[in-house]
Amino acid sequence: MVRGQAGWAVTGSKEAPCIRRVRRAFIVGSWLLASAMSLPVIAARPAAAPGIRPAPLQVGAAKIDVTPTAGQLPKNFKGVLDPIYARAIVVENGASRVAIVTVDAGAVPDPIWEHVSARAARELGIPVDHLLLTATHTHSVPFVRDPSYEDQIFESIRKAAAAVRPARMAYGTGVSYINVNRNIIDPKTHRWWEGPNYDGPSDKTVAVLRFETLRGDPIAVYYNYGVHGVITGTLDMISGDIPGATSRYIEDSLGDDVVAVYSNGPAGDQNPIFFQQTYDLRAIRIKDYAARGQDISNAMPPGGEGLDRNNPQVAKLMNQQKQMILSMGQMLGEEVLHVSRDSLERPVSAATIQAAQETVTCPGRKRLDQGRAGYPGTYTDADPIGLRLSMIKIGDTVIGGVDAELFTMIGQRFKRESPYKHTMLTTLTNGVAKSGYIPNDASFGFNTFEVVSSRLKPGCAETAIVDGLLDLIQHADAAAAPGGR
Repeated sequence: MVRGQAGWAVTGSKEAPCIRRVRRAFIVGSWLLASAMSLPVIAARPAAAPGIRPAPLQVGAAKIDVTPTAGQLPKNFKGVLDPIYARAIVVENGASRVAIVTVDAGAVPDPIWEHVSARAARELGIPVDHLLLTATHTHSVPFVRDPSYEDQIFESIRKAAAAVRPARMAYGTGVSYINVNRNIIDPKTHRWWEGPNYDGPSDKTVAVLRFETLRGDPIAVYYNYGVHGVITGTLDMISGDIPGATSRYIEDSLGDDVVAVYSNGPAGDQNPIFFQQTYDLRAIRIKDYAARGQDISNAMPPGGEGLDRNNPQVAKLMNQQKQMILSMGQMLGEEVLHVSRDSLERPVSAATIQAAQETVTCPGRKRLDQGRAGYPGTYTDADPIGLRLSMIKIGDTVIGGVDAELFTMIGQRFKRESPYKHTMLTTLTNGVAKSGYIPNDASFGFNTFEVVSSRLKPGCAETAIVDGLLDLIQHADAAAAPGGR
């Protein structure tokens, strides 16, 4: 291990299964002259700063409607099913400031994360590594957005920063059974395919972080759960899917001024437990394509492409999908509200705030054949792939972040090995890795569609992610200790 001026660097030989390039910055802010926005600016203290002490918390939250206008919709979109938002929570303690932000989107491309984070650092005093910008991973939002989209995301952060007030926070967990492992052995082909695997690995934990005024009035709820937002994907309509429906339900229940921020847990192999309408629509589409002489049985056109919406059965199934996101959103929302009422631990009004990022690099591969699942892929070596890891620590609560879609077992391992009981992991955070899905090591032996499409060689990513995040926590703890750095 070689330590340079910018932080810690770890290198490995060509034979190593995982090459890690690390960039860490533990910034303990100090207030400077207010910016033109009349908001405090945070600058780094000298490297030999004394131990970090808990300080009174201030919290603000905001949401901004980011629904495309009719003129901004891509040609394949047929309208808006429900509005989508950027939701932000800003937490500060007089010495440091962090922002945890989620936007209803399939992903947040690297350039958008880079521009928003740089602007937040420049104008709001939130260092780049003190921002978590997460996508809910709804499959019902166009990937390419209008240039004003970045401004809208930033505006949610700015409004949250402007609304900070003395606050306290409390952590709790509950359970929800609306997710299920989505990889099964097809009983007809005896090969891997997609369907509800009730015996497969799945994390039912709902982690909840409630922020409230010192009088107990809610300001925001940050909640973490792993499920794919895919129910409305075939409708070709703008929708926040399950995450959006859940947040709207919580906000409606707690009051319009409360912001409910969804955190996308490791859901690479987790579907909604009730997903039959999509499977039925898939069977109809395969049959229709076959009648035209085209075999899509081991492929899948995007969205609802090729579906006959004049078919009464198709119309019925699509209407059921619209109902399903409201049902599941209510179920998940009710569990978040239950935890907020009855299962929170003692709130804290003072805490340390720390944050960091690093990049780990794993060997890549390029697939040479096609096919969705059930058969092993053929690959050649490709360039190494970087995975951005992020960590925010508020008191004894840790939020880890990865810029990719992870299998549930990676998240469960991280939470199990974390030294802190209050640990959660959010994915598709701070950009999008070029890896595709990231299965845990054991799952690379299965020919599921996530595994065969992954651009990573097996044997690296799981441990690189877990150990990398644990390293960030360890260095944060060292920095917080008396005489730490």
